[in-house]
Amino acid sequence: MSGDISTTNPRAKALPLDKTQRFSPPLCWDSLLWLQNPIFADLTQLFQLQNLTDFPSPEMLTELLPDAAAVTFVDTVLLEQAGCYYEEFIFKRRQVPTRLHNWHDFFGALIWCLFPKTKTLLNQLHMAEISEYGLKERSKLRNKLTLFDECGVLVLYHKSAEDVIAALRQHQWQYAFVEQRALWQSNTFSPLPATTTQAALSAMIFGHANYEMATRPFIGLTGKMLAIEVSENYFQWSLRQRIDFIDTALEQQIANNDILQQHHQLTPLPLLGIPHWYAANQAPEFYQDVSYFRPKRTITT
Repeated sequence: MSGDISTTNPRAKALPLDKTQRFSPPLCWDSLLWLQNPIFADLTQLFQLQNLTDFPSPEMLTELLPDAAAVTFVDTVLLEQAGCYYEEFIFKRRQVPTRLHNWHDFFGALIWCLFPKTKTLLNQLHMAEISEYGLKERSKLRNKLTLFDECGVLVLYHKSAEDVIAALRQHQWQYAFVEQRALWQSNTFSPLPATTTQAALSAMIFGHANYEMATRPFIGLTGKMLAIEVSENYFQWSLRQRIDFIDTALEQQIANNDILQQHHQLTPLPLLGIPHWYAANQAPEFYQDVSYFRPKRTITT
């Protein structure tokens, strides 16, 4: 998912969010988002969001699900009537409660449409943890599941770029985002000429809360990185092929390799620093803001 915001787009000049303010998305549907903000390039390409004039209903969202998906979307009033826990409702009914005209639930539904295998597994893991530990206290695994579900950002990389992944984990932003910028995959959303260098890295949002906050991007917008190694030809695949691969790989790695619990995963990733996702990051000095691109904290004994 990539591309640069046009320099004429006022969102490219977004100011830091005042810490005393609570983030709030646009009050109503904003059709300009899909054509002006490259963070949404994948969603726009797959779901033709630019053609919508309002939030889609749960029934319309259900039509976007792949055939293999085992859920449907329903009005959240059914959850209220059932009087049960959100994850339990999904697990037992195979229905996802969705608030109408709500950015958070809209993006949550689209993540189900993109990654139905992984989302189904996350629901199953939530229920297994609830069965063992109850609802009063969240287990460490449930905290990880929620963190990834809300704020996860996938970074797909070829083995040749594993030093960039190491740099991201060490908060070496200048090296990862500036010196190795040519390795990050771009697409036709960008107004800049496509790079001739073979792409070896790309990023894709998984966390629907990050998508919601990207409707009004601000300095400070940060996700939690989950890095997955891919084959070299991955970057030549179509977007649909890449997403299907990711969904299967994620499901397998979460189920079999406990990837979410690995200490080097889910590290902070400043989203507006990802090449081609924000117009201002075309300038190397953008990355000199240490309040956003923070150095890795050293632990003293």
